[in-house]
Amino acid sequence: MTTPFAGQRTLTRITDKQRLGPDAQVDDKALVFVPTDPALTDPFLALVEDRFSTPGFAWHPHRGLETVTTVIDGVLEHGDNLGHTGALEAGEVQWMTAGRGIIHRELAYRDERAHVLQMWLNLPARKKMTPSRYQDLTKAAMPRVTAPGVRIDVHAGTVDGVTGAADTHHPVQGIVATLDPEASYDLHVPPEHRLFAHVMDGRLLVAGRELRAGQTGWSDPATGPAPTTLHLGAVDPGEPARVMVYSGTPLREPVAVGGPFVMNTKTEITRAFTDFHSGAFGPVPRTARLAYDR
Repeated sequence: MTTPFAGQRTLTRITDKQRLGPDAQVDDKALVFVPTDPALTDPFLALVEDRFSTPGFAWHPHRGLETVTTVIDGVLEHGDNLGHTGALEAGEVQWMTAGRGIIHRELAYRDERAHVLQMWLNLPARKKMTPSRYQDLTKAAMPRVTAPGVRIDVHAGTVDGVTGAADTHHPVQGIVATLDPEASYDLHVPPEHRLFAHVMDGRLLVAGRELRAGQTGWSDPATGPAPTTLHLGAVDPGEPARVMVYSGTPLREPVAVGGPFVMNTKTEITRAFTDFHSGAFGPVPRTARLAYDR
């Protein structure tokens, strides 16, 4: 085993996604990671893979977090009680800030199919009650980095001088990279960030360790201020690889999770449920299904 160069990220652990299968809302569900121990994944709370046709996720509330939904296949229809509606195609991202409270839904357009990865990103305590909002990162406006055999969609942060379209409340860098067979790339990551690299397709060397589709490698913040890089390399000579890499500065704050709400204390969770049921989030919309034609 070779010793990594100074500034080169290493993986502290590797996890496998857990497939749960169908339930009342989806055709298939898998848990990439969940907030069993939030300190281990801080500032990231969960990453869940869903395939659904009908019914999908009808109107439901959120508070105190952001949901970042990447469409892998099909078309995701969404709407909220702030009046936002839309549809996202494969490769596009919905970045929703729940903040003080929002009611939204996520459906498969025409009840056909949607295959998504949804991440829950924690908000700092001082931003828990920030105004709610939607940001749609479409393919047409997606900032990209290209290198020999490598294509990178930049969702957030700045990579090789290219800045993602997401306006974030906390330092976060997020990409999806596609690497041709045997191509490689060194991704610069702020040293203070914790990162995860989730392999979506193929086989990939991540920081010198081979990961297959469905596995996630984690790298904790570096101890010094020197710049760090994460080495990515497609392993299979006949198959490309695709990987989602997100990194962010840990919040190091208490985490309380109650259903769709993420706050800092159980008292705040109780208040979130009280506010929702009293109508403080606003009325549940009665918006008709989307007539979509892009």
